[in-house]
Amino acid sequence: MKRFAVFVSGNGSNLQAIIDACQKGQIKSQLALVVSSTDKAYALERAEKAGIPSLVFNVRDYTNKQSVDRDIVIHLKQEKIDFIVLAGYMRFLTPFFVKQYAMKILNIHPSLLPAFKGGSGLKDAFTYGAKVTGVTVHFVNEKIDNGAIIFQHAVPIKDDDTLESLEERIHRVEHKIYPEAIALFEEDRLKVKGRKVFINGGPSGEC
Repeated sequence: MKRFAVFVSGNGSNLQAIIDACQKGQIKSQLALVVSSTDKAYALERAEKAGIPSLVFNVRDYTNKQSVDRDIVIHLKQEKIDFIVLAGYMRFLTPFFVKQYAMKILNIHPSLLPAFKGGSGLKDAFTYGAKVTGVTVHFVNEKIDNGAIIFQHAVPIKDDDTLESLEERIHRVEHKIYPEAIALFEEDRLKVKGRKVFINGGPSGEC
């Protein structure tokens, strides 16, 4: 059985969706570890309730970002972690870290990449006046929100939307498609050719 870690920084609603999917058998791999960039993340409480070990690595406790990532990698190797899922992790992974788990790191982003990259993608799309935004699940490479795209799902921005109502609909989509993407990955059903991701010979796309 493969073992994976989920990286978090905040509330952890996607972590909860992943925990639920594991408990239902949708995800067969073992969620073996939760890694947080802060000890204030509510996601840590979710992990504790589910009986999942967690570790906190705060960049302020280290001399530089690569030192943090080297320490994390040491622990991941000790725990025999096969792949990594980012779920609201608000730290940019260093090239050193990405190379250690090349094509074995998944991320979910609240926009239709390559539009509205970065930590405020949902808010940026809303304030820009975009008519459509969405959710992207992608592999992580050494650039921000730049890796090959696994799934995308469009979410219309309604005229009467608030940032909160849009965020709620975005979360509903995230909680559905992220476990699906993880299940495909653990089954080795995702094949990457250049910038394209194929599922069993067919291109992935809108989920």
